Amino acid sequence: MAVAMATFTMNDSITKAVSSEMNFGEIMLVRGIFSVALIWAFAVWQGALHPLRTLFVRPVALRVIGEVGGTISFLAAIVHLPLANAAAIFQALPLAITLGAALLFGEPVGWRRWLAISAGFIGVLIIVRPGLAGFNEFSLLALVSVVFCAGRDLATRQIPAKIPSLFITLLTTSVVTATGAAILVPLGGWTPPSFRALALLALAAVLLLIGYQTVIMALRTGDISAVAPFRYTALLWAMLLGYLVFGDKPDGMMMLGATIIVLSGLYAFYRERIRHRPLAATSGPPPEGV
Repeated sequence: MAVAMATFTMNDSITKAVSSEMNFGEIMLVRGIFSVALIWAFAVWQGALHPLRTLFVRPVALRVIGEVGGTISFLAAIVHLPLANAAAIFQALPLAITLGAALLFGEPVGWRRWLAISAGFIGVLIIVRPGLAGFNEFSLLALVSVVFCAGRDLATRQIPAKIPSLFITLLTTSVVTATGAAILVPLGGWTPPSFRALALLALAAVLLLIGYQTVIMALRTGDISAVAPFRYTALLWAMLLGYLVFGDKPDGMMMLGATIIVLSGLYAFYRERIRHRPLAATSGPPPEGV
């Protein structure tokens, strides 16, 4: 999950950087073409291809819908918000996932982990500072993305183990790419990309391949409520890249909120390790196909 957050945030930085040259529908399309080619070649090499009807397996379909909705709403937000601000709003996702896992799957969540995740949410509020400057229409789009992505991650947990993670990634990326083509005209049409933009989007495709694979593997093999807090590491990457690439300087409140979020995530992981320690010796391998 930590690796996935690093690669996704780097991808977000690239997306924001090239958004001055093209709309986000074109970004989804061009980046997706690179991604689909890479993932398809890797899937063939790994023997991970399955029938296309796999897309209509209910958890797979729900995951794809969540990914499409989350991608569109988050890209629309990130184009108009500072990278760290968008990432901070997105940190509400672990709380939404934990609540859903407890209500839908009956996953045990002790009071200490509830307190840790609640503290992380308070850290998000410290960073966002709801008000005229913090919540505009683009901030609300980032929150919409949280809802879609929570549904996506909960659906991922229910995907049968016999379906390889790589093929799920291929299906998801293909549908997201097709969606980019579908919304291209309403967003302003095609703009010929520069060589720089093409090179950056090719790099973004590689980062997405790594990110999709690692996040799917994390959600399919780990307790969602334990894995979810590691999404908070995305905030650190967003602060660093926002400063280095876009010149955004985090203030004291941003640093305080980020510290609370990271510490709460680490404590939640620590409590999960204690809870599972007696079972470590008898744990089997990950499910087949992961």
